[in-house]
Amino acid sequence: MKKIITFMAILLVLSFVCGSNVLFAGNPPSDYYVDETKLPFDALLGTTTDRYWGIHTGAGYRIEVPENWNGELVLYCHGYRGMGLELTVSNPSIRKYLVDHGYAWAASSYRTNAYDVKAGVMDTHALAKFFNDLVGKPKRTYIMGHSMGGHITGVAIEQYPKSFDGALPMCGVMGDCELFDFFLDYQIVAQWLTDIHVGFPFPPEYSTVMVPQMKLELGGGPGFPVTLSADGITLRTATKYFSGGDRPLFNQAFISWGNFLFGQGLSPTLGPITPGNVMGNMDSVYQLDNDPALSTEELLLNAQVLRVTPDPQGRHPNGLANVPSISGDIKIPVLSLHTIGDLFVPFLMEQIYAQRVASQGKSELLVQRAIRDVGHCGFTTLEQEIAFADLVKWVENGEKPYGDDVLTPSVVADPKYGCQFTPVRHPASDPLPWACTTP
Repeated sequence: MKKIITFMAILLVLSFVCGSNVLFAGNPPSDYYVDETKLPFDALLGTTTDRYWGIHTGAGYRIEVPENWNGELVLYCHGYRGMGLELTVSNPSIRKYLVDHGYAWAASSYRTNAYDVKAGVMDTHALAKFFNDLVGKPKRTYIMGHSMGGHITGVAIEQYPKSFDGALPMCGVMGDCELFDFFLDYQIVAQWLTDIHVGFPFPPEYSTVMVPQMKLELGGGPGFPVTLSADGITLRTATKYFSGGDRPLFNQAFISWGNFLFGQGLSPTLGPITPGNVMGNMDSVYQLDNDPALSTEELLLNAQVLRVTPDPQGRHPNGLANVPSISGDIKIPVLSLHTIGDLFVPFLMEQIYAQRVASQGKSELLVQRAIRDVGHCGFTTLEQEIAFADLVKWVENGEKPYGDDVLTPSVVADPKYGCQFTPVRHPASDPLPWACTTP
């Protein structure tokens, strides 16, 4: 059965429930739009569900409730959409699993695009309240998301701790602004190695003139990042240590991401989201090996590399302003997934999150799992389904699942790291004989 909840229908229904002034607060700038013809969606083959779609708080949404609804809701938070003006909704990656097991789900487009975590948090929370009025109040609510959606998940459970029972952030930006520091690190270490000194912000010709020059030097010719000069090898090594440390698949990951990273971190203000520069490296200590004592080369690198200070108004330590911070003060079970070779949102994000949660004395509420892949969010559907099922057992039965140690360097560097929760080989990312079955 298909049900279209239109703009006017919502207004009529909710004006009696909570007042239309609440429903339409915070509508987006008129330039953003939802193509309502793209909102309808069909039931999966062999399933019977009620499906709802429409616009709420200026954002598009989809809701699906299986015929055998178990009374529980899963909210899905999508990732970064770029700077386009069309707002779109994504179905959960584990939609079939959810429907087959009786879970309702809901997903928002958010009212804006760009890296607007505030909008994602507010609109996902508003959609949960709307679900209560439209379908019924669920007995439990889970929240999950990929990439920026992981950041949204991490912020939402701290801002609205009584609204959720369990969380599944995947490939998430769990270190908030530290992601943008990572992008800066890559640029300025590459500049130091190639003697390209341009200052910050980078000049307009940086991408078209200076980056190609750096790639030629770092590649010893046109083959970067597959072929590397001595300086290119140093950049790869430095990147390994400021993205999460020595770990399996890293050289393969650098081949996949080395060119891509030269296009990141070029806008200090993230477009319209922040009023000032969010990136900085004043406290960064760059390493070229796993010995914390600084070698002569490391001392020289740290003394000479360009240092950038974030603007105070660019970062905000509390609330939902700018790029919202994640404190680690969690009050519900959180199970996270991250691929070890991701260099768009690097494994470092999980390490920062683990440290923050520990600083709050909440480590017993966090389980983290490493997956052997070099892609961003390169999980199989099975890996995500297993994680969600284990999270549910934890929330409902108190059965805390196993996870991986993300903080001990010797553990992360083990050639078999990530094998425990990677049930099948990812051949595109792991082309060598699979370490998980190698004696």
